[in-house]
Amino acid sequence: MNTNRRISWVHLTSKVKQLVVAVLSVTFGISMYVFMNSFMSGVNSAQTEISFTSMPHIRIYNDLPTEVKNILQPTEKDKNALVIVNNAKNIRYTDGIKNTSTIKEAISKLKEVSAVSEQLNQNVFIRNGVTKVNASLSGVDVESEDQLFQTSKYMKEGNFFDLEKRSDGIILGVKLAQNLGVGMDDNITVITSDGISRIFKIIGIIETGSSSADKTRAIVSIHTARQLFSKNRSYATDILVNLKDYNKAKEVSKKISAITDYKVEAWQEGNAQLDSANVLRDIVAIAVSLTILIVAGFGIYNIMNMTVNEKIKEIAILKAMGFNGIDIVEIFLTQSVIIGLIGGFVGLILGYFISAIVDKIPFKIASFSTLPIDYNPKDYVLAFFFGLIITIIAGYLPARNASKVDPVEILRG
Repeated sequence: MNTNRRISWVHLTSKVKQLVVAVLSVTFGISMYVFMNSFMSGVNSAQTEISFTSMPHIRIYNDLPTEVKNILQPTEKDKNALVIVNNAKNIRYTDGIKNTSTIKEAISKLKEVSAVSEQLNQNVFIRNGVTKVNASLSGVDVESEDQLFQTSKYMKEGNFFDLEKRSDGIILGVKLAQNLGVGMDDNITVITSDGISRIFKIIGIIETGSSSADKTRAIVSIHTARQLFSKNRSYATDILVNLKDYNKAKEVSKKISAITDYKVEAWQEGNAQLDSANVLRDIVAIAVSLTILIVAGFGIYNIMNMTVNEKIKEIAILKAMGFNGIDIVEIFLTQSVIIGLIGGFVGLILGYFISAIVDKIPFKIASFSTLPIDYNPKDYVLAFFFGLIITIIAGYLPARNASKVDPVEILRG
């Protein structure tokens, strides 16, 4: 250990209480940075997971053409000529998607794709006695649906895979079942827009945490739905695609558009508010965390400034003995770095324990039983380096002032 570092160590250990206060300032700032980012990241992940319980990353469906050419009245060439003006109209010649298996097979070959499924979605009425409720009936391919949304995880009652075994089985959203006043093994009547009715037995209740889905959604197997709506075996209204990274939905949707002529829609197009909410929560978390670190930096600056003022005569003697300005900066900067390192490591440990305690707090929503916390290593690395940088800056400013001390004036005074 060289002379400058020995002097730094003596300064630190001579006033232990001051050292503890400085270390605690860094510890508190870094622990709160870790906790806030872990909590906000967990909230974002939970919100995204709940949203994607019924919403795919990419949706393919049959849509009306978006570009309509306006037919303007032609210029008159002859005053006696008869001019006929036609109004352009969108005409849907086909409904839904035909030959879904071919499209699914082509999409599955893309390396970014993690799961592909098909659905047959129609609005229906569900009757229980005199109670009649409007609902959205989804015919699903049970196995691929579970790969896409992990639907079986959100079953409150019953087994999701029983849909494959029972053609008369239906699963209702928890709020839809409450509105109908029905439960497991009760019979309900599903009525289509064409007036076709069929009796189903409730074999499951699902709770996703998405109120809109839990209030309106009913699920049957896609084979049952095709029979109910008199569709062929390859018919579906939607092909749903999930990706390994949902943030790449826009660029992958462009690749899929080259495969099929049907409408390809990334989740950001219809749910921009979800993406915006995640970004805003991240900004708030970072702003609060950095504010805490900066406040901790001011605390360290004050402590180091007090130390410089208290040691002003020692600094003058050191300079009179031949220590230059760089040596003085090194002495006090070393002190702030040591404070930053000790406070940083302790802050990371404390931040982890605070996050772990909050992670155990009961909080029931959808499949979550506790408050959501993400343990992202990146947050811990950033917290440590941000804390260390702010500590170094807070220590450097008083150190620079100390290096400019004139020993003659101090010793004469």
